[in-house]
Amino acid sequence: MPSRRERANALRALSMDAVQQAKSGHPGAPMGMADIAEVLWNDYMRHNPANPGWWNRDRFVLSNGHGSMLLYGLLHLTGYDMQVDDLRNFRQLHSRTPGHPEYGYTPGVETTTGPLGQGLANAVGMALAEKVLAAQFNRPGHTLVDHHTYCFVGDGCLMEGISHEACSLAGTLGLGKLVVFYDDNGISIDGKVEGWFTDDTPARFRAYGWHVVADVDGHDSAAVDAAIREARDVTDRPTLICCKTVIGFGAPNACGTHGVHGAPLGEDEIRATREFLKWDHAPFELPPAVYHDWDARDRGAAAEAQWQEALADYRRAHPELAEEFERRMRGDLPATFAEHADELLHKAAAAGDEVASRKASQQALEGFGPYLPELIGGSADLTGSNNTKWSGSTPVTAEDGDGNYIFYGVREFAMTAIQSGLALHGGFVPYGGTFLVFSDYARNAVRMASLMGQRNILVYTHDSIGLGEDGPTHQPVEQLPSLRMIPGFSLWRPCDAVETVAAWRAAIERRDGPTALVLSRQGLPHQERDGEQLAAIRRGGYILRDCDGEPELILIATGAEVALATGAWEQLRADGVAARVVSMPSVDVFEQQDAGYQEAVLPPACTRRVAVEAAAAEYWYRFVGPRGRVIGMTGFGESAPAGDLFRHFGFTVDNVLAEARRVLEG
Repeated sequence: MPSRRERANALRALSMDAVQQAKSGHPGAPMGMADIAEVLWNDYMRHNPANPGWWNRDRFVLSNGHGSMLLYGLLHLTGYDMQVDDLRNFRQLHSRTPGHPEYGYTPGVETTTGPLGQGLANAVGMALAEKVLAAQFNRPGHTLVDHHTYCFVGDGCLMEGISHEACSLAGTLGLGKLVVFYDDNGISIDGKVEGWFTDDTPARFRAYGWHVVADVDGHDSAAVDAAIREARDVTDRPTLICCKTVIGFGAPNACGTHGVHGAPLGEDEIRATREFLKWDHAPFELPPAVYHDWDARDRGAAAEAQWQEALADYRRAHPELAEEFERRMRGDLPATFAEHADELLHKAAAAGDEVASRKASQQALEGFGPYLPELIGGSADLTGSNNTKWSGSTPVTAEDGDGNYIFYGVREFAMTAIQSGLALHGGFVPYGGTFLVFSDYARNAVRMASLMGQRNILVYTHDSIGLGEDGPTHQPVEQLPSLRMIPGFSLWRPCDAVETVAAWRAAIERRDGPTALVLSRQGLPHQERDGEQLAAIRRGGYILRDCDGEPELILIATGAEVALATGAWEQLRADGVAARVVSMPSVDVFEQQDAGYQEAVLPPACTRRVAVEAAAAEYWYRFVGPRGRVIGMTGFGESAPAGDLFRHFGFTVDNVLAEARRVLEG
């Protein structure tokens, strides 16, 4: 029977062989953390390789994702659909073993990691999801939701600022099912971290309210086992297990150096490692006894079967709750959601409210919230400004997980990554708010949500120079076009309360990526529409005002600037100009429409066009072409009342008219 060290050495061998074959990769972390992983996955992880999506599985996140071969080796050894050939194709085009773990590529990979610290924040979101779902669905005698989230982190993860944001909040919320293993090997890419990372990490995490198990020998299986048992016994707060390890453990000449962090060991060092570890097997070959000991398929199937029995008992005792739990975990919306959303849209159209779109967003939440218990919202310390809280919002606290609102504090980056963790876990449709300009703080988490295709709703208010006196530090300019450029990202900038309801509906219904709702601080006038126009909002761009016959001029606008376009259209019509106004609340959704629809809205023959948006002007030239003009921002804003700023930068009906006439004369 193989020893623990032999089982861990199987991970080391697979990691160094795959990196060597790829001629690139990071063998240091997998070899250093193999002993920790062996104890965790063989003695504690509750999962079913045959069903990686089992709802009550433990979640495992490799936040130091550069060590991806550790995770791929674990999945292969424990019986997931990860074959030796997949390991041989490590880091190759279209392989299931990319350089960093990617959600959706490989069964068993819970989240995409690599940008350091973000996996840790995702793990906080997963643990938060478990806490809230348990509070909402568990009943006396029926524990339906009960699992842990385990996360591996390295020095780099803890140096990243997002680790402070996420771990501080995790401690405050008392996420007792979160266990984090710190690979304290003292090495990063530049060498020994003592020159740039001398934090007292145990003290730091104790200050967050975490339980800390310090000074654990990461190569002593008994010590690791004791630490995990201690962590699982602490249920009122998260635990950090600080494991002292040697990076590249087993490589006699390279271990303990930064050289083993991110480069193949080389044939000579691999031979020396095999000799040092007494591992006399060929590359990618493991003895049957090792495979047998690692295989988790039988115990995983038994664990899930036991839980399925518990679910069946729960269905009998609480049939309505069981149905609701299963619907939410499948990610399905209520069967009558579309009908309900249509009612809200027509109600908004009939009301004709002239309000800021941030207020209209709150009104939409009042309509959707009671109908969607899976909505879980929050704000980065701007609740009253983002209007993300509705009358049914209840805060989640350490003492009570039965809530639907998170006070994230000033943590935009962590908020966005935590929301992705909530979405990845399942059972929730997360949304969170901040000012649009501060989307930059969260930018990489926004990008990761897109890369993973997660339903993560980002409420961005104070969308332009219209926020006024706070000045250019708070006035977004380049954010709109830069966000629109992210692959898989959807952005809505509604012009009134009606488009805001449509934007919320689109964000909720979308299951394959994040959506930004970009909302105004200032009030926006209601735009009248007929039934056909109401239906067309969902297509991202539509004709809001038109002429008889073919247009000779098209005005394109979003958000608050739609009112400027319609105001100019009124005057142009009076002057006998055949003009059209196109409201374009979502460029990406419009561009997904068929060519026939797009050309009907923006006929190619009409080349005289003016686009109006209080953001960087360059983006809109793709729509107006060389004969068109753009009224936008070409620099930063100023500090002044909003009305003064709009006049100063040319966002007036008169200026739209002037530009339109220049285009007509050109």
